[in-house]
Amino acid sequence: MKKILSLVLALALVLSCFCVASADDVKTYKVGVSIYQYTDNFMTLYRNEIEAYFKTLETDTVKYEITMADGKNDMAEQTNQVQNFITQGMDVIILNLVQTSSADAVIDQIVAAGIPLVLINREPLAYDADGNTIDEAYEGILDNATVCYVGADARQSGTYQGQMVADLDNHGDINGDGKISYIMIEGDPENIDAQYRTEFSIKALTDAGYEVECLDDQVGNWDQTKGQELCANALAKYGDKIEVVFCNNDGMALGAATAITAAGRTVGEDIYLLGVDALDECVEMVKAGEMTGTVLNDHIGQSHTAVDVAVKLLNGEAIDNYYWVNYVMVNKAYVDAQ
Repeated sequence: MKKILSLVLALALVLSCFCVASADDVKTYKVGVSIYQYTDNFMTLYRNEIEAYFKTLETDTVKYEITMADGKNDMAEQTNQVQNFITQGMDVIILNLVQTSSADAVIDQIVAAGIPLVLINREPLAYDADGNTIDEAYEGILDNATVCYVGADARQSGTYQGQMVADLDNHGDINGDGKISYIMIEGDPENIDAQYRTEFSIKALTDAGYEVECLDDQVGNWDQTKGQELCANALAKYGDKIEVVFCNNDGMALGAATAITAAGRTVGEDIYLLGVDALDECVEMVKAGEMTGTVLNDHIGQSHTAVDVAVKLLNGEAIDNYYWVNYVMVNKAYVDAQ
């Protein structure tokens, strides 16, 4: 009996040593992720997919410890989060900037700490002498081998919005007066995506030879409630003159849709409504004819690319400074074909 007990104890000791050795073989990488604002519909999908995709990449020997933070649309708050990430010794940081104009200071801090950085969704651009953004790559990314940007070219999304209007039988000119009268509800005016979507949606129409008339252009800061308020105000002021409502994102388009219904207007009959992001709810609205179109901002493609690049950085592999994921036009023909 004593011999059996001794064997059992010896086996337990061996197994415990084996378990300790196995635990020592597991490498856990610390990943800090700061999102500009959790209440943003699209970025909620994006951040959830980041966490989910990291989980699928885990193995018996590699784990990822994700620390997710809400920037609360406050650059000071996000700067504190980045400083905390540095103090906590993150192995890589994924950052969705509150303000792209603050990119240089944030990038400098992270680079100085020797932490690789993946910027997502909000592209920092270069600035001219007057402090205005210009269509040139930001040197803070190009100058660093461990810093990159993952996103989509917002000019494409704006162009697709305009093309969907141009492709309509009446080309958006519901009252037949020879011009397309529209209102624009913009996101954050500092955000290059908002700037490009605003500019290129209309450029697509004018490039195609259509005359346009801007009745109203207001900033909704990506917010659904604000989108509803701005659209309601414009409908009260301009009434049937409004033929097209352009929104820089689907969140604001959902708000605009509520205002349009409350005003007794019907999308597809006496008004058109465009968004960007292809949120599930908006895709269903396009299918039902309650929204003219949206543009798929591929949160899965972008989040997976961001994570894949982060893993490359963790493994010490060389990366590119820019990674682009295409938008997809989502109109009635597209959803019916799915």
